Amino acid sequence: MDGRGRATDNAYIERLWRSVKYEFVYLYEHRDGRQLHQGLDGYFRYYNNERDHSSIDYQLPRDIYHMRP
Repeated sequence: MDGRGRATDNAYIERLWRSVKYEFVYLYEHRDGRQLHQGLDGYFRYYNNERDHSSIDYQLPRDIYHMRP
């Protein structure tokens, strides 16, 4: 990390993975990597299309993405 403020660049992705771990990975038992992969696919669909996010005024990420020009 070089430059001032670079340490905070990872804050968004670290928060995402914290959510993934505490809302999905740690809550369910996965038999193998394939089942985990399928579960994560479903979780990210939920995360982007159904779960409200307080950091974007309780909107859905898909709606914010599609608003951009």
